Amino acid sequence: MNFNQLKTALWTLVVKEIRRFMRIWPQTLLPPAITMSLYFVIFGNLVGSRIGEMGGFSYMQFIVPGLIMMAVITNSYANVSSSFFSAKFQKSIEELIMSPVPLHLILWGYVIGGVCRGVLVGLIVTIMSLFFTHLEIYNLFVTIYTVIITSLLFSLGGFINAVYAKSFDDISIIPTFVLTPLTYLGGVFYAISALSPFWQNVSLINPIVYMVNAFRFGILGHSDVNVAFSLGVVTLCCVVLYAVAYHLLARGSGMRE
Repeated sequence: MNFNQLKTALWTLVVKEIRRFMRIWPQTLLPPAITMSLYFVIFGNLVGSRIGEMGGFSYMQFIVPGLIMMAVITNSYANVSSSFFSAKFQKSIEELIMSPVPLHLILWGYVIGGVCRGVLVGLIVTIMSLFFTHLEIYNLFVTIYTVIITSLLFSLGGFINAVYAKSFDDISIIPTFVLTPLTYLGGVFYAISALSPFWQNVSLINPIVYMVNAFRFGILGHSDVNVAFSLGVVTLCCVVLYAVAYHLLARGSGMRE
């Protein structure tokens, strides 16, 4: 395939993924906005008024970056896991793999679709947050890079989950029993520095801590961990997951039965 054919193939896959979640926007875009608004009201206004400041900011300002990242993570992951598993379930992925389209492009097509949904939901939640508090971007590069690399990471994670999933129930296991606990323990609602030294060290095992703090630095200029190290950790995780996802796709794991 020449360059124009490759570009057309990738564009077709990406557009298909975007149209897929845009067509059912009441199920993909509206629920995160409503859920996060409830978080803003309950935790930001009601609980936050009793807590006061955290990290030198009002509690509402402090939790907003974490809630935005939580929305980005869950939606990036959900988009790719559900989309790729649906293609497996319908047996349409076999035709795509047998086509002349390189496997890298197939993987990127699904992943970019997940990134688009994650970033779009993140933007919607950010706009919703402006009705509750005032935000100013402290570092634009860190903010944008963190959102994109985090969305990319969990899109790849969703792809790997879909490869191994045997039923639609398997799609919900990782978000329920892994992503949700890690997100809530990732410094979304509290500062890592407020924990005892032992629990601070335990928290550093959680990769979501680095994503939340890097994004919080981009928005507020505050982070409990080194920002350069955080971005390095997330980028390295992306490289590793991409290699794993491509290897599984090349082997046809979970697809050639």
